[in-house]
Amino acid sequence: MILYHGSNMIVDKIDLEKSKPNKDFGKGFYLSEEETQAMEMANFKSTLLGGEATITKFEFDITVMQNTDLRIKIFKEYSTEWADFVFANREGGECEHYDIVYGPIANDKVGLQIRKLKDGSIDRAEFLNRLKYMKGITYQYYFGTEKSIRYLRKI
Repeated sequence: MILYHGSNMIVDKIDLEKSKPNKDFGKGFYLSEEETQAMEMANFKSTLLGGEATITKFEFDITVMQNTDLRIKIFKEYSTEWADFVFANREGGECEHYDIVYGPIANDKVGLQIRKLKDGSIDRAEFLNRLKYMKGITYQYYFGTEKSIRYLRKI
């Protein structure tokens, strides 16, 4: 399968140290099955950080997801468990770490929704509802360890 990474530069070599903390599934390397979603991220990053909106393609053998050597977490849909996981990672709290996580992308206003949950202006059910990606469900792959990124091949 082909996965896409949107950025403000071409990724020649994945360097997890350059990954930002407090993202949906933790500090790691994120890819999408959807090239259009990756391009949206590339445009966002180039606007924010400069550079040119760029997509880097990687080949990933999906059968790896059944590999028992890797710690893999799969969220098939938006759920309370998914929202709690995103909340914990975004807050930098203690949460279980995985080699690979697959699940829905949260909308772009996660920080605002976390503040509303923490101040009590929304409850957990509304938090989950507001985290749903506004353009329909789109999935992302997170690779959080050196062990996991060995399964990605740049093409």
